[in-house]
Amino acid sequence: MSPIQDHPDRYSLANELHARPFPTVSAPGHAAYLAVKQPSDAANRDRSADVTHLHDLLDRFGAKHPQPGATHYFGELGKHKLKWEQHTEFVTYTIFVEGVTDRPFDKNAFSVFPDDWLESLPGARITSALIRVEHMPEDLAAIRSKANDWFVADSLAISWILDETAVMAGDFRIDSAGHMRFGVFVQPDMGPRRIGRIVQRICEIETYKTMSMLGLSRARDLSRQMGALDTRLSRLIGDMTSDVARPEETLTGLLSISAELEKLLADTSFRFGATGAYEAIVHQRIEVLRETRFEGRQTFREFMMRRFDPAMRTVNSSEARLRAMGERAIRAGDLLRTRVDVARSAENQMLLESMDRRADLQLRLQKTVEGLSVVAISYYAVNLVTYMVAPLGAEIGLSKGLMTAGTTPIVVLLVWFLIQRIRKHVE
Repeated sequence: MSPIQDHPDRYSLANELHARPFPTVSAPGHAAYLAVKQPSDAANRDRSADVTHLHDLLDRFGAKHPQPGATHYFGELGKHKLKWEQHTEFVTYTIFVEGVTDRPFDKNAFSVFPDDWLESLPGARITSALIRVEHMPEDLAAIRSKANDWFVADSLAISWILDETAVMAGDFRIDSAGHMRFGVFVQPDMGPRRIGRIVQRICEIETYKTMSMLGLSRARDLSRQMGALDTRLSRLIGDMTSDVARPEETLTGLLSISAELEKLLADTSFRFGATGAYEAIVHQRIEVLRETRFEGRQTFREFMMRRFDPAMRTVNSSEARLRAMGERAIRAGDLLRTRVDVARSAENQMLLESMDRRADLQLRLQKTVEGLSVVAISYYAVNLVTYMVAPLGAEIGLSKGLMTAGTTPIVVLLVWFLIQRIRKHVE
């Protein structure tokens, strides 16, 4: 029996499901997280620059490089562990450190990234975070006290997760050092892989939430442009109902607005599409944590519902408005083209009627000319006949006048008959 032939991508597709394993995090411990986005869009992003910068960091600690073409890396970085991931629009660096600092969320925890290395990042920081993992105290009041000390009360989101085996808390605010802060309290018997999944989910929630908000800033910039275009479009549509404006000029204006709207739609389609995808990931990552309320405080899901979802609705509304304006401009252009076509049809009908009248006049003139031509041809024909029969008339005693009078009716009838035959043949 011959071996089964595999699809060329079979193994790569299967390995993709295991390409980004969850990290292992011990408690107590902390993590420093950094997400970097290049200013260019995803299609034009220089991915080699991200890999080169990773190699620079690894070389400083004498760590091994990832395999060529790899989009993820997990390994030792000195006495710490580094997780690196390359995504469509950004790259992430996560440093996992055993133990916690005496001062919660000490900015020195981020010093594992060298300053000169941070300055030469191939892009800009989209977000960064410090995540502190502690064992859960026996008295839950201690968690409440620490959460109140670490985070802003108005923005604090705290909840039980994973069937009340852990507590996570955060306020999604940037501290004085430029980082987000999140705290995790876990049961003493929770394994490092499960803790790693919690830390990974928190990093993903923060990153995709921030990437989604890029759509909001784009929607705000777009709103001003759409406002100006909407005013122009409404004015042109209003001109369609009046007889003052010229339809050709109005149609040219509508086509110009349609082109501008199509360009805006093309420029924003990727960002709005990515925003929708990132929004779905944020809600999915929160859902898998299986939140329950902690002492009546708002959960991460409620925080997103109150703060994040309205921003996403604004983005969706801007995209829908842009598409609706484009469709309205197209419909108005179609209606105006129909109006112009009807007007041109009426003009063409009038032109055809005028041509018919001119053709009728030409026909009458032609008949008049035909009558005159019969007279003229007959005049010359009578003279020729008279010259031809004059000798014969002299012999029989007829004068030239009598011969001319006798031949004239005959010649005129012959000429008229010949012209009629020629016209019938032509027609």
